Amino acid sequence: MSSPPPLLLLQPLPTLTSSFSTLVFLRNHLHSPSLTSLKRPQKILFSKPLKIPSFALTGSSDSPHSLEPSPQTLLQELSDCFDLPPDYFQQLPSDLRLDLNDAAFDLSNGAVLDECGKELGEILLNLSRAWELADTSTSRTLASKLSVLESSLTNNAKSAFGKRLVSAGMRFQSMGQYGQGELQKIAKTMIRTGKLLSASSIPTATDEEPKKETRVLKFGDLQIEITPMKANIGAVIGLVFGILSWELAQGIQSSPESSVEYASGNALLLAKSLRGTLLALCYSSTLLSACTTVGLFFLARQVQSKEN
Repeated sequence: MSSPPPLLLLQPLPTLTSSFSTLVFLRNHLHSPSLTSLKRPQKILFSKPLKIPSFALTGSSDSPHSLEPSPQTLLQELSDCFDLPPDYFQQLPSDLRLDLNDAAFDLSNGAVLDECGKELGEILLNLSRAWELADTSTSRTLASKLSVLESSLTNNAKSAFGKRLVSAGMRFQSMGQYGQGELQKIAKTMIRTGKLLSASSIPTATDEEPKKETRVLKFGDLQIEITPMKANIGAVIGLVFGILSWELAQGIQSSPESSVEYASGNALLLAKSLRGTLLALCYSSTLLSACTTVGLFFLARQVQSKEN
């Protein structure tokens, strides 16, 4: 007879099976990835830094004039524009030399010493004389002194200086294209500098009172300011000179040709020709003196009315 089986072997195994399955499930649940973790990871978006326009950083108080160079810088550029070959002005054609003389006149005509000051006025006079003589090296030297004097000028002097630069620059501009464009570069720099000086020179109470408008006659280096008294004196001198010329012409015409004996026929012909020349000269002087007297008289009246 066989022995009974052990008690352990006869027990049913559901308990062990269920506990084992529970253990396996828990293990798989802890180590198995979730459905959401199996998805492809999304890209992480990084915000890009905003680019602020450069004009947005500029304050609203900035004006277009802040972008303009200083007058001293432009005057230095003008000095560099005159860094030309020593014989540049002398090689200009005759018509351009005439325009250069006109530019010299516009730069220094009138009461330049009173309007621009003694130091700057003398430089402008010497610079215009250098242009008239076509002296390029002297023009370069004198132009280099302008930037040094700019800071010491009054507002009225800057305004007068700017107007003269613009006027002279227009003369250079009318010369057209010549060579490598040096004249046009000078013209643009002069006009730009002149306009900037005129715009920046706002009259203040500390500046000198504006000078009265004066008229000046220029004969080469000689400048004569026109006043009513000087015009009247000139009219009187012209009248006296006209009377003397008329009397001389009447004396020559009244003398008969037969009152003088001539050695030969050639001497007679020469005397007649000289007599005719003297008469023509005297009558021409009388006519010119009369016109000058009348013109100076009306000029004195005009100047007097403007002063009043």
